[in-house]
Amino acid sequence: MQDEQTNPEPIHPPASEEAASAAATPYEDLTVEQRLAKVEALAQENHDHFLRAKAETDNVRKRASADLQQARKFALESFAAELVTVKDSLEAALTVQQSEVEAYRNGVELTLRQLSSVFEKFNVLEISPVGEKFDPNRHQAISALESDEAPNTVLSVMQKGYALHERILRPAFVTVAKAKPDTPPA
Repeated sequence: MQDEQTNPEPIHPPASEEAASAAATPYEDLTVEQRLAKVEALAQENHDHFLRAKAETDNVRKRASADLQQARKFALESFAAELVTVKDSLEAALTVQQSEVEAYRNGVELTLRQLSSVFEKFNVLEISPVGEKFDPNRHQAISALESDEAPNTVLSVMQKGYALHERILRPAFVTVAKAKPDTPPA
C-alpha cells in the first residue's frame, strides 16, 4: 500500500522485443570488470573535459584582467594627446620676446577656445549655476547673502565646477541667497 502511494503509475513491460533491448542498459552483456573499465574511461573523459573547461575559464579571466589593466593604463591617451596642443600654445606665448597686451589677450583667448574644445570633445562640462536652485550634489555653498531672490538660489559663482559626463570632478563654489529677516513695522 505504501508503494502504491509513492509510485502511483504501474510499470508496464515494453511492448516489443526491440523496445526491451532499447530500454536495457548498454553494459548488460558485459562482465563487471568490462563495465567498470567503461565507466572509469567515461569518468576520466568527463574529468578531462572539466579540466579543459576550467583552464579555458582561467584563461578568459586572465585575458579580461589584462584587457582591463590596458584600458586603465591608456584610458586618458586621447585626452592627453588633445591637451598637448593646448600646452604648445601656452609655450608659444611664452617664447614671444616683445608683444602688446592685446596680442597676448588674443593668444590666451585662442588657447582657452582650444581647451574648451578638448573639454567638449571629452564631455567635461562646466558647472556655472547662477540663478539656479542650490544643489548640494553639484555645488558647494561658500556663503549666504540676504537677497530678494528665493532662498537657496545661486547668486554668484566664485569658482566654476566641472563634471565628467554626470560625475562631479569639482563642485562649483557658490554664494546662495537667504531670506531677509522680517523687519518689524516702525
